[in-house]
Amino acid sequence: MSRVIPGLTAVSKSDLPVLLPFKPTPAATTRVNFSQWLASIPFWVPFMIFAAAFWPVHAFAQSNGFSLTQAFETLWRWIPFLLLHGFVFTVIISVLTMLLGTILGVFLGLGQISRNRFVRWCSYWITQIFRNSPWLVLLFIVMLSFPFQIDLFGLSIPVPDWTKAVIGLSLPVMANISEIVRGAIGSVPSAQWEAAESLAFSRRQTLFEIILPQCIKRMIPPWMNWYAILTMATPIVSILGVEEVLNLTRQAIEAENNRPELLIPFYGFVLLIFFVYCYPIARLTMWLERKYAVKL
Repeated sequence: MSRVIPGLTAVSKSDLPVLLPFKPTPAATTRVNFSQWLASIPFWVPFMIFAAAFWPVHAFAQSNGFSLTQAFETLWRWIPFLLLHGFVFTVIISVLTMLLGTILGVFLGLGQISRNRFVRWCSYWITQIFRNSPWLVLLFIVMLSFPFQIDLFGLSIPVPDWTKAVIGLSLPVMANISEIVRGAIGSVPSAQWEAAESLAFSRRQTLFEIILPQCIKRMIPPWMNWYAILTMATPIVSILGVEEVLNLTRQAIEAENNRPELLIPFYGFVLLIFFVYCYPIARLTMWLERKYAVKL
């Protein structure tokens, strides 16, 4: 007769509290960022909002003798100008701003992990100052402090307003990219540093050949998220006279005798082109975030 051994040949039973085996499950985290919010909006929502505005515009237009059809015919004539001379220029400003902010932010982020205490202290406070400053205030400071032209060796080099806008917008972008770089480097396990040190790698070799290559894929999603934020914030440069899409839209309405019936069609069109440009970026950001997420 076989012997019954609880827990081995039979299911063990006990009235005592038993600690069940631990089953690791990924922690449920909620990331609130611009790309996630934008990507969560169904693509048809802006079009429905735009369509919902038709009726009040139509009623107001009929009462003023300027039909809705005429309003959209007017918009249709201005669309090539708004796209080619306005929105394309807005995209160029955002791309140049992101490029300059990324270059400066990488150096500033590396400065935050420097072994030199003074460099680390300066990099930290530069990051915090520009990260927590209003973008419009920084734009005004740059616009008012930079000269209209630079005289160098008898040669006058003009400094256009859009160049100042790029510099002004790149400052907060630089600070946020700095935090992205610092956070990505800090997310790499310390064992990577210890293994490199045991193999007699210098700090420079460890950083540029082992750590940073692992950080690139972690930095891409937040980097793209900040590019989407920057693109949506670029129209604020119109306040300072830079002729981007929002400024040109206002000029187009003024050229059509400032008819109030044109406000919603024109500014609604600006909303749509920004959404059409930024929505795919938001979707791609979320896809990259899932792809490069650290698997636990």
